[in-house]
Parts: sequence; structure tokens; C-alpha cells
Amino acid sequence: MIYLLLLLIGRSFLPWSDMYSSGLREQSAHQEEHFSIEALQLLLGRLEGPAQEPVGLAPARGLQQLLSGGFGALPLPGRGQTLLRWRALAAVAAVDLGLIKLFEGHTDALAILAELGAEPPPAGSSWGVWASEPPQARVRVSGRADGRVELSGRKAWCSGAPQVSHALVTAWDAEERQCLVAVAMKQAGVRVTKEGWHAVGMASSASVDVLFEGAVGTRVGPPGGYTARPGFWQGGAGIAACWYGAAAAVGETLRAHCARREEPHARAHLGAVDTALGGARALLREAAAWIDAHPREDASLVAWRARAGVEAAAELVLRHTGRAVGAGPYCRDARVARRMADLPVFLRQSHAERDLEALAGLVVKEGAGGWSL
Repeated sequence: MIYLLLLLIGRSFLPWSDMYSSGLREQSAHQEEHFSIEALQLLLGRLEGPAQEPVGLAPARGLQQLLSGGFGALPLPGRGQTLLRWRALAAVAAVDLGLIKLFEGHTDALAILAELGAEPPPAGSSWGVWASEPPQARVRVSGRADGRVELSGRKAWCSGAPQVSHALVTAWDAEERQCLVAVAMKQAGVRVTKEGWHAVGMASSASVDVLFEGAVGTRVGPPGGYTARPGFWQGGAGIAACWYGAAAAVGETLRAHCARREEPHARAHLGAVDTALGGARALLREAAAWIDAHPREDASLVAWRARAGVEAAAELVLRHTGRAVGAGPYCRDARVARRMADLPVFLRQSHAERDLEALAGLVVKEGAGGWSL
């Protein structure tokens, strides 16, 4: 069933557009030429396993299989194939949310390194992006005589910390400017803890705290460059594609239920799910097209809107599917149970009403006419 979903996610790509950044043209063209959504779907189908068995997929092992298969280098956002990039993210999310947490982080790191003109990552490396800034966990950065920097402090919610080889970490300098630092994990100044993550949902993402104690790294871009670049909001919208892929997989549970038996109430729930997913899919396609047409412009409005729309759809899908299928799949289908536990936690990467307030501010600034058909 999920394999059918992967095929649907992979169809109807947008036309390619011109490349906008000469420095990335060769890399983007290489990715466009060699990336195959069909091959990705075949690999994911093998990772998924039998329908009624637990996924049994350690996200770290799954990530390595994706990277060794050449799927880590997704088309870069804003280069004409943003929708293809998001379809790949959605396809992985439909199989395993712990895996997509690691895979999205790795692919986001590659996009950030390319956009900020950093050195290419080492061959065979795997990356995370750790940019959460809770008040109790802030990393400090200071310079070294050799041009590199040192990191000190605690970083929270570091997904994949026990597994990845490198990370992009936000840290703060003496002038209270946010900096982005590339750091290798295998060094004496890095300690991965078992602290900071107690949720049942998304437990396999290993989003634990990491302690930096004089760890050596390299600056990536200028201070403030991480959030100032156009790709920041392009990547933020890509998270919604992950939510969408998982929500669509939940919806497939309800579709299969309705195909086996004629239950009017269950079919009413399916109609609501179809409507919600159709609207979310349209928002994502519109956002991807806008980003490709305006690659250097501020994508915050389309990103907030896509994220809010997909989040609302995912919450609706969870509610209607649970009410329609009852307790059986929660108790007897390990894959469904895990997905229903993981997705609500993953959705909390949104900040709910705070994000809606931010969206409203942009809508007011846009002025009348923004909703014209």
C-alpha cells in the first residue's frame, strides 16, 4: 500500500527552469541528471518490509543505505526542481519518520553548505543541522589563531547525534551574533549524551543533547548568514513536505480500511481526509513553483502558509483516521502504531499559534488581493 503511495508522490514533476546561481549550476545539473525518484522508491520499498511487520529499520542504517545509493544529493531548492526534492522527502517520510528526520537534516546541510559557499563535504560523510535555541542550551563560539573556531556549551535536540559524522551547529559569538559552524563529531571536544529526549514518538530520531567542550570547527558563511539566506525559508517549507508524506501514509491506512468494507461513517472520514490532503498537496505544489520562480526572494510567506496548511491537514488526517479505524490498527499493526505516535511529535516542530500569528503579520503586510483566484 505504501509503495503505491510512493509511486503517486513521484509523478507529475514540474518542468525544469533555468539555473540562477552560476556557482551551483554544475552541481545542480549533475543532481538533475542523476537523481531518480523511481530508484528511490524501489529502495524505500525494500527498506519498508512486509506490510504487517514492524518497520525494523534503524534510521541510522536506513540513512547509510540512502546515502550509499546516491540519494543524499537531492536537487537543490530554488533551482527548478524544488517539487522533486520535496517529493523525495515525502516519500521517505511515508516509510519512516525517524529516518526522514535524519535524511532531511543531511540533505538540508548539503543545501546550506552549497548556498553559503562552503567547502564540499567529505566523501562518505553524514550530516545533521542543529539550530534549536532553547534558553537553557546555548553554544558559544570563539576564534582560534589558526582561523578555525572553538565551540563550548550544550546543544539541545540534536537529531541523529549518535550516528552522523558531521553537523552544522548554530552558536553565538562574543558580540551576540548567531554563527553557523561545521564540526566533525569524532573529536575529543564532542560528547553525545543520552539526555534531553523522553518522548515515545520520534524516539528513533535520537534527538539528544550534545556537549561541546572546546570542540574545533569551521565557520560557514558570515554571522547571521544562516537565517538571512533565501534557502532558510525554502528549507522551512520543505519540512512541510515531510509532514505531508507521513500524513498521506496515515491516510492510506484509512483508504485500505474503506476498500475492505463498506462503512458509511468510515467513508465520510475518508472524504474529509481526501479533501485535506488534496488542499495540502496543492499548497506544496504552489509553494515549490513560487520558490523556483523567485529563488533569491524572501519565501517566508509561502513557507508559513504551506507549513500551516499541511500541519492542519495532518492533524485532521490523524483525527479522522483514528476515529474511523478504531483501536485495532493502534494495537495490532506495529507500523501504524509507530506512525500515529511519531507524527504528532514531529508536527510540534511547528510552533502552533505563534506560527499562525507570524503568517498573519505577513498577510497584513501583503495587503488586499492576495487571495484572488
